[in-house]
Amino acid sequence: MMVLERWKGMLYLMGAFTLAGTSVITAWLLNGKLGTFTITAVSLLLALLCMVPLCMKDLRRTVGRLSWGGWGYLFFQALLGMFLFRMLLLHGLLHTSTAEAGILTGTTPAFTVMLAFVLLKESVSGSRLTGMLCTVGGILVLQGMLTPGISFKEQHVYGNLLVLCAALSESGFNLLSRIGSVKQTASPSQAMHPVVQTTLVSAIAFLLCLIPAGFEDPVTSLAAIGLREWLALIWYGPIVTAVAFIMWYAGIERCHVSTAAAFSGMMPFTALLLSVIVLKESAGWEQWGGGILVVLGMFLIGRQQAKSPPSAKPLQSEHGSLAGARE
Repeated sequence: MMVLERWKGMLYLMGAFTLAGTSVITAWLLNGKLGTFTITAVSLLLALLCMVPLCMKDLRRTVGRLSWGGWGYLFFQALLGMFLFRMLLLHGLLHTSTAEAGILTGTTPAFTVMLAFVLLKESVSGSRLTGMLCTVGGILVLQGMLTPGISFKEQHVYGNLLVLCAALSESGFNLLSRIGSVKQTASPSQAMHPVVQTTLVSAIAFLLCLIPAGFEDPVTSLAAIGLREWLALIWYGPIVTAVAFIMWYAGIERCHVSTAAAFSGMMPFTALLLSVIVLKESAGWEQWGGGILVVLGMFLIGRQQAKSPPSAKPLQSEHGSLAGARE
């Protein structure tokens, strides 16, 4: 039973990061037509319109019994995983090249494993370490680090530091999610279903995005877009945001943080596949070689995860109406 739960957790994580990788199509469709925070705010609103009716009863129950500490964990997850990550990456791209930013975002798995090792005392076996090295190396290769002509420039130092902070912010979100899962396991009365947790985090992130989105003239820009852009926003909200985060929370409570870090390699790999298939962009040996390394890394860590139980047992949902969604 425990082995089945661990495999389910890994499948949830793969699904979450695969869906997150499809955001490359959304960015391509909305590029230059809407501001970054406008895209985030509208997509979160659309996601909330889908999720709130689904979990209204359990949402009320959770809000009524959630402690201040629980609210703090949710706030920082929204701050790090949705709001701060986008803001740092956005401003970093103003001061550095997209190639350098792409290379630096590949450091997220390394940051995540490092934080998990230091703060959560998660063990790093030979197989897991090899898998992580394959994943990080694959992401760097996939992003074109070995492509001739790509090098870090001194005038890009400030922008590169911002992108590194964005990667560290995403790693912090991964860590907080796992800590919150462990605390919920230790205190069943504080347990939250993934749909409820995603709804609350999305609502907090939506509120954080409202003020910066107001400076992007959202009403005018939204009135100017067409059906294709609205469909992209719908995909980015209920699917990429809601479904991906629900799968993320369902997966992280069953797996180690380092396992989640390895599966995060599915984001750039999925983006690569969609860029080739949908956007008809060309891909060289670096991209395909990096993709193979990412898949190899996930296999090595997945095999190790199946052999050793995570530090917290899988949560047993106390929410009857939603329990079936996790099976």
